[in-house]
Amino acid sequence: MSQVYTRTFTYTFAEPVEAVWPALADTARYNEAAGFPKHRIEERRQSDGTVRLFAAGRMGRVELAWEEFPVEWVLYRWFWHWREFSKGPVSTLGALARFEPTPEGGCICHYEIRVTAANLLGWLILNTGFFKSAKATFHSLCEQAEDWARSISPLPFELTPHQLDAPARRRVDDMLLALERSPYGHGLGDRLVDWVLRASEVDLVRMRPIALARQFGVTVRPMVEACLQAVRVGLLQQRWDLLCPRCRGAKLTVDGLDQLPDSAHCDACNIDYDRDFARNVEITFTPSAALRPVYDGEFCLGGPMTTPHVCAQLKVDGDGSRSEAGTLPLGSYRMRTLDVGPYAEVEHQGGPFPALLITDNEILADGNPDAASLVVRNRTHRSRIAVIERRDWAEDALTAERVTTYQAFRDICAAERLRPGDGAGVSQVALMFTDLKGSSDLYRRVGDALAYGQVRGHFAYLADQVRRHDGAIVKTMGDAVLAAFAEPADALRAAIDIQRGIDGFNRRNQADLAMKIGVHAGSCLAVTLNDRLDYFGQTVNLAARLQGEARGGEVVISGRLHDDPTVRPLLEPFDAQEERATLRGFALPERLWRIRPDQQSDPDTGR
Repeated sequence: MSQVYTRTFTYTFAEPVEAVWPALADTARYNEAAGFPKHRIEERRQSDGTVRLFAAGRMGRVELAWEEFPVEWVLYRWFWHWREFSKGPVSTLGALARFEPTPEGGCICHYEIRVTAANLLGWLILNTGFFKSAKATFHSLCEQAEDWARSISPLPFELTPHQLDAPARRRVDDMLLALERSPYGHGLGDRLVDWVLRASEVDLVRMRPIALARQFGVTVRPMVEACLQAVRVGLLQQRWDLLCPRCRGAKLTVDGLDQLPDSAHCDACNIDYDRDFARNVEITFTPSAALRPVYDGEFCLGGPMTTPHVCAQLKVDGDGSRSEAGTLPLGSYRMRTLDVGPYAEVEHQGGPFPALLITDNEILADGNPDAASLVVRNRTHRSRIAVIERRDWAEDALTAERVTTYQAFRDICAAERLRPGDGAGVSQVALMFTDLKGSSDLYRRVGDALAYGQVRGHFAYLADQVRRHDGAIVKTMGDAVLAAFAEPADALRAAIDIQRGIDGFNRRNQADLAMKIGVHAGSCLAVTLNDRLDYFGQTVNLAARLQGEARGGEVVISGRLHDDPTVRPLLEPFDAQEERATLRGFALPERLWRIRPDQQSDPDTGR
């Protein structure tokens, strides 16, 4: 019964491997579509600091227990998955998928299964219908993946949609009506519900609005707003994930910002790490139980698409080397091991990708003469799992830093705040202060009632402009407003459009208001003040001082904002004037630039 049974199935795709890899290399999604059950994972730390993974689950009436070994792969080339069982009808099970291009521009997938029977039941299973069933499943899922790659199907694998009974359908319809009656539905409610009912559970455990926006073909803000409002009406639940900066896994999940700890520990990587609003605090969503319950467990813990930023993960024996065919696109990379320890950062600008050299105390970028291979050299005495990963992992993460600058978040999630006295670092936020020129004189000239109405109207005008530019009103102070934006360019666009539109506001409201605006971007501290999320620090102070330097109709920006590469193109139409000024609270003179949005430079003269 110790015989290893091996079978290989092949499928030829008309599409290139880059198109089908995201489906077939998503081993959790593949396993769910293939009908495998969820299982529980236990992490056990070893005396040498490594972590072993043990799993348990059921297949029908049969109990299973096994050790889960780290999946190995090279992006767009192959992946290998291996399990050793301590309970169940088989003792080992492995799957190797290899991809090769075809001359016609498609690819061939060779899928090899290796399995060993543990007992008579296992022998009977393997000698009856196991491989026939596995082949049929493989071909069916490849056909579905091909339809998805050709945009014929919206999902990589078709699953039986979750069915709502009549009372649940009525409740969901009522929630949808409430969603679309709000300012934040954007006609996305029906599409969102339909997707949730049809999607894989892999997609629903951690729904990411930025990825959803791309899938739905809409811009990010409407998708974020729809998800936030869907929480309010009861269709979704939101939560905050504290991600490990190494493996990117959500090692801690809480329901509210006030429950987030200052730091956490990742057992898999054996590291402690701090909370950072910009890098590792992410808001995600999952369906409410009223729409579709999602149960705990894993279909597969660590396949290539579980960590899509990882381009290669390879086991190398102690005092050994390994070379695998493969190339990586230009970009920024990090080389490390799965163990806790150092890493090396690489800017790949062409030519051979550097070899990853593992020593007892360092990870080094070593020489590699072969441009067609990825090379790992292990100079330690035990086997190691080498990792080569891209550093753009957060591109789909809706971080706390970003979502808290959306007006919808401020409106819908007003109760979200940090613990009293707590503060979270924000690596960059763009802040815009506005104020009215001569507001005291306004009250004297037109009277309190009329002036109050005009001021209130201007608040609504500002809120609309800020929201249009993906920002949020943080607070009002008398006639002044503080708004926050995730992107400096959005803050400047909002400031320019506010000044350009104020004449129209005045005509519609029979007013005579003049705005003063200051904009700056930098790091600060997110805090709770007066029961709302606010910002604290020198970035806030400088933005306020810049507004104080502005005259009516002007936007005054900091030197740092002026030098931002996303901002410079926006300044080209204007005759921006540079000055240096000593501002209250700042020891040294600050660079600032004055802009009058109603005055654009002549493209021929520059004036």
